[in-house]
Amino acid sequence: MTSETDTAPPNPADDGEQPAVDDVAPPEPQAPLLELRDGLPPLTDTPPALADACAALRAATGPVAIDAERASGYRYSSRAYLIQLRREGAGTFLVDPIGFDSLDPLQEALAGTEWILHAATQDLACLTEVGLVPSALFDTELAGRLLGYPRVGLATLVETLLGYRMKKEHSAADWSTRPFPSSWLEYAALDVEVLVELRDVLAAELVEAGKDEWARQEFDALRSFTPAVRAEPWRRTSGLHKVRGRRLLGAVRELWLARDELARQRDVSPGRLIGDTALIAAAMASPQDRTALLATKGFHGRGAQRYADRWVEALRVAREMPEDDLPARSPRVDGPPTPRAWAERDPVAAARLVAARESIARLSEEHHLPAENLISPDSVRRLMWTPPEPADPEAVATRLREYGAREWQIGLTATVLTEAITQASAAAAATRGADPTDQPVD
Repeated sequence: MTSETDTAPPNPADDGEQPAVDDVAPPEPQAPLLELRDGLPPLTDTPPALADACAALRAATGPVAIDAERASGYRYSSRAYLIQLRREGAGTFLVDPIGFDSLDPLQEALAGTEWILHAATQDLACLTEVGLVPSALFDTELAGRLLGYPRVGLATLVETLLGYRMKKEHSAADWSTRPFPSSWLEYAALDVEVLVELRDVLAAELVEAGKDEWARQEFDALRSFTPAVRAEPWRRTSGLHKVRGRRLLGAVRELWLARDELARQRDVSPGRLIGDTALIAAAMASPQDRTALLATKGFHGRGAQRYADRWVEALRVAREMPEDDLPARSPRVDGPPTPRAWAERDPVAAARLVAARESIARLSEEHHLPAENLISPDSVRRLMWTPPEPADPEAVATRLREYGAREWQIGLTATVLTEAITQASAAAAATRGADPTDQPVD
């Protein structure tokens, strides 16, 4: 075995020599920092200012770049605390939605325009909450994914495609703060400064790659996007894997629910009351009074003390809860079981899934886009667990439509997914000496 010292090149410094200046590679030049072309716009936070902004946006042309800032990690709600807009011929506007009873004038001014967003699923819900709904949109992050870019963050795409570096130092700021520091507003305005230009470059690349129709279908589907509502969200508590027994799980659930209710009432992030580590520690220790609770390792801080009686009560409820009301050890599953259980429960289904995943991976590589954008992994799992009978491309396509797949996805994947079903069935039939046209019973 060769050691590092056997293969490492000689180091001139070992002999007391320094490398010649000409031998030192110059540092790579940094891209210029993106700056506001028109200076920092004033905050739009009064009805007259909003009317002026709407008039300017209505008179301008082309798509509208739009972004929103929330207070994730600080507030319970996901409301928008600042909305940034830019349109050619109008410039940039920074709208404070908190000061308005309605943003209907803005929605009317944007009617019929294409919205440009980056990672639209992060902002559409909070924009809809204030009455802003797009009639058409272009998602620059999703476009980057369809084009196969390995990194699709806004700053990365702007630097890669437009040659500018972006400031990102205020991405985790508490945007519910008032008044806004000017540096925050500059950061926010920069997020829409070149979004129109970025959209144009990506749109041209989509056409060149023959993926513009794919993108159109994806963007149309985004317009009806709604955030998924998780069943039993308390099961996402960090450290839950350490908890054993239904009674202890019940304690975690009751503490989580009590924290969630308090957080909603106060509009603060749940973690700012007590962290997940404290929930787990209290559930496992099961203290029965305030003193014992506050002495529990990890259970400290203002939220722990201020609401100690609530936490004690939640633990009491869990201790006294009837056995039938305690949570199951495993979460309720809507759909097929976890794939690691397939081989034992249904070996043929497991073989179908392996074949399907291999086919999707090949298609993904062929078309230079992530497998999860080619077809939803959840759709593949559902289809392979309970395939249509008989399995043919038309039946598979129908099933994929029911799962929400777009036509371009169906066109690329229906045949290979059908083959995964039929080949696994044929192999199973050959193994047991049956008719290969028989369908396995799931």
